[in-house]
Amino acid sequence: MIKRRDMLVALCAAALAPRIACAQGKQQAGKVWRIGFLGPGYASANALRVEALRAGLRDFGYIEGKSIVIEWRWSEDKYERLAEQAAELVRLKVDLIVTYATPATLAAKRATKTIPIVMAASGDAVGNRLVADLAHPGENVTGSTFFGPELAAKRLELIKDVLPSARRVAVLMNPNNPASGGPVVSAMEQTAKTLGLALERVSVRNPGEFEAAFAEMSRKRVDAVVILEDPMVLGNARTVADLAIGKRLPAIAFGEFVDAGALICYGVDFREIYRRAAFFVDKIFKGAKPGDIPVERPTKFELVANLKTAKAIGVTIPKEVLFRADRVIE
Repeated sequence: MIKRRDMLVALCAAALAPRIACAQGKQQAGKVWRIGFLGPGYASANALRVEALRAGLRDFGYIEGKSIVIEWRWSEDKYERLAEQAAELVRLKVDLIVTYATPATLAAKRATKTIPIVMAASGDAVGNRLVADLAHPGENVTGSTFFGPELAAKRLELIKDVLPSARRVAVLMNPNNPASGGPVVSAMEQTAKTLGLALERVSVRNPGEFEAAFAEMSRKRVDAVVILEDPMVLGNARTVADLAIGKRLPAIAFGEFVDAGALICYGVDFREIYRRAAFFVDKIFKGAKPGDIPVERPTKFELVANLKTAKAIGVTIPKEVLFRADRVIE
């Protein structure tokens, strides 16, 4: 038999439950989330991408300075700083870390096994052991990844489309970036063999090595250069493009490089996948576990041709290539 006192307690609890739930809902709605951002480049070189991330967050109702605070950390091309910057974000007890590029994601993953990590963009997440599987990433990492070997191989094909007589091609890469080695170069070597091209690896670890790198390309008499994805190289896109133009060397690159002066760019739209990162952030803030959110790969690739550069270096881009281009700079 239920005692009168117990019945009164139960009735009071039932009456208070909606108020408590409402108060908890208001508290969650009013929470200010703290996001850490970790990238190996410079903020100035990534301004458009960062604005895309902010726009994506606004789409989900997160306003910087009101409902979110972002702790920005850029290593400014010093990859060795990433470990300490990741540890610093962990000490700040951020709710989530957004990363740009494989070195930053690796640093964040080594720094924490509990704080969720969202890859705004990382190369080959499975191959670089950032996640166990794209469909079931496991642990605390999710986000977007692109498969560098496919893109690098496609750029070699574009060289033959633009320069059918090309025989020797340089590959400009940063050996400090794990996303630029192994599988990427292997895929390029296999494609080069099919196309009858000889590859020359040329390494740059810091901005002070660019001039020497292009001097090496001149000595090796390369017909063109493929520039692999790397934040340090992107941060110096104008310098790299000017050196290529000065050597009258066609440069096939990625991302915003074509606006800096590369002849052709082919790859993912980084601004779009930065914006997409907000989707993962929102899912995690609403309770999803990062390890249960499938990692995405971009399905849209952009081809851009620069006719200004073509004229400057004396190259004619075939009409067939221009017809396929998503954008042409005139």
